Amino acid sequence: MGRRERKDKVPIDQRPVSISVASRLTGVETHTLRYWEKEFEDFLNPVRTGGGQRRYRPEDIETIAEIRRLLKDEMFSIAGARRALLTRMNGSGRKNGRAKTARN
Repeated sequence: MGRRERKDKVPIDQRPVSISVASRLTGVETHTLRYWEKEFEDFLNPVRTGGGQRRYRPEDIETIAEIRRLLKDEMFSIAGARRALLTRMNGSGRKNGRAKTARN
């Protein structure tokens, strides 16, 4: 049996998800995701529905996992995690070069 798809032909694993689903997928509380969206605005920018609800894309989920790893596992500060993300982004060309400078 093939992969279940919606009428718009977007595979299920590629559809944006709500903040509650993003929270369950990453193990990060919803209030923390909202906070990180402000603190890491150059790196984490979920799309919004017409009603203003956040929708996290697969690349947003990856970014959340990376931020979590930097803060929790590697014990970076917020500023240090921003610098690490910027360095990795500039080195790999990820995220379409959205961030050019890190906030201090």
